[in-house]
Amino acid sequence: MELAGNTVLVTGGATGIGFALAERFLAAGSRVIVCGRREEALQAARKALPALETFRGDLSTEAQRRAAAGRVEREFPAVNVLVNNAGIQRRVRLDAASGWEEIHSEIAINLEAPIHLSMLLVPHLARRDRPAIVNVGSGLAFVPLASVPIYCATKAAIHSFTLSLRRQLAETPIQVVEVIPPALNTDLGGPGLHAWADPVAPFADAVFAELAAGKEEITYSFSEESSRASRAERAAIFERMNRPGR
Repeated sequence: MELAGNTVLVTGGATGIGFALAERFLAAGSRVIVCGRREEALQAARKALPALETFRGDLSTEAQRRAAAGRVEREFPAVNVLVNNAGIQRRVRLDAASGWEEIHSEIAINLEAPIHLSMLLVPHLARRDRPAIVNVGSGLAFVPLASVPIYCATKAAIHSFTLSLRRQLAETPIQVVEVIPPALNTDLGGPGLHAWADPVAPFADAVFAELAAGKEEITYSFSEESSRASRAERAAIFERMNRPGR
């Protein structure tokens, strides 16, 4: 992928992985637009990166996704790269009484949004030069962490969707890339919960090196291990990750 000269839309790009990718696209010489739910986070992102362009949008509903896609086509018609990054992670007890609304919101943001936004923008992207869709998955797609079951299930589905999308778009100019992070030191799931994890900056640097090299599936650290593991190896990793008390 050419990293310069693009117009890039990053969902959930005001913090964490999305912000790190937005920062590097800007540094490479691309224009970057970030869509996010929280205005205060968007303001902080613009303060840190004055060249960043932002708009507020909650992609958890069909109406909002259609509105976001329409806004892109009207206000940012040069967009040629879509980065489906927005996501949430919640700890869920499946055997405890819980309302469906909260669980569905996690499915909607993590899975429905990237599928629907991709479908809405494929016709637009196909008319641009050097178009690409970049889906941000997770190493937990391959070996789930049982305490975050909805998140893991949505990321497994994103991996499957990305494979199918890449095959269906093979005869179009649209490149389809999956970035598969390990746990990183971000606020995903709540501030401080991932303070033990790998830092974001080296991961984002590695992702951009792989994008420049033309890779279509980009792994790092744990996600390299989990995505390449045999069935027996994955079972062992699962037991290690999900020991009682962890």
